[in-house]
Amino acid sequence: MSNLTTRIASAAMLALAALPIASLPASALAAPASVKIADINLLTPEGMATFTKRADYAARDFCREERSLSAVASCRAGVKEELSEKVTAVRSAQIEQASKTFAAR
Repeated sequence: MSNLTTRIASAAMLALAALPIASLPASALAAPASVKIADINLLTPEGMATFTKRADYAARDFCREERSLSAVASCRAGVKEELSEKVTAVRSAQIEQASKTFAAR
C-alpha cells in the first residue's frame, strides 16, 4: 500500500509540475509552476492550508516577470486556478484510495 501511495504522490507532483499555461500571458512562459505535495496530507485542513500557502508562493514566483498590476493579478489567478483543479483531482484519488484501504480492513 505504501508503494501505491508513493506512486500516487509522485504522479500528483508530476501533474502539478506540468502546469498547462495556454491561458497565461506570453511573458509568463519562462518556466512551469510547481508545488511539492508529497510531504503533506491533502485530506486534512492543515494539509490543504499548507498547499494553499505553497500555491500562493508558486503563483507569486511564476508571475514575477509581469509588469502591470492587472497582468500580475491575472497571472496569479490563472496559476492558482490550475493548481486548485489539479489538487482536487489528487485529493479525489487519495479519498478513493483511503476508502478502499478502509474497506479492506
